[in-house]
Amino acid sequence: MNAPILDERELADALARERSAGKTIAFANGCFDVLHVGHLRYLQDAARQADVLVVGINGDESVGELKGPGRPVMSEAERAELVSSIRGVSYVTIFHDRSPGRLIGDLKPDVHCKGTDYTPDSVPEAEIVRAYGGRVAIVGDAKEHSTSEMLRRMKAEG
Repeated sequence: MNAPILDERELADALARERSAGKTIAFANGCFDVLHVGHLRYLQDAARQADVLVVGINGDESVGELKGPGRPVMSEAERAELVSSIRGVSYVTIFHDRSPGRLIGDLKPDVHCKGTDYTPDSVPEAEIVRAYGGRVAIVGDAKEHSTSEMLRRMKAEG
């Protein structure tokens, strides 16, 4: 069964219920434009950090700003649906800011998960997380998979 895709208000209500049941919350985020095994490993490792995993998906406009022309390849709704089907994902939300910092500050997850291309000190949202008493976890496998590289290879071979 797929995880629910909720707007930010619905998600805040759902997380309040989870917390009242004594559950811990992890948060992971990304564009997830053309899913690959690196994304899967990142999210499954993030799911092991807490009882509940929330995944924030960048909205279409912010993906275009971050990744450049021609991106995203898939719409935010399609990307959210795919991520919601990954085992271990509890909730999915689409955020429209360039950074997940505001959303993290609003939701205050116990753990903010980032991939291995970061260190705990280089995570852009680390200060926000630590300010409310959360922790940062580096999860997933070595950054050997890249959507941009996959798209370049497909275009070259296409």
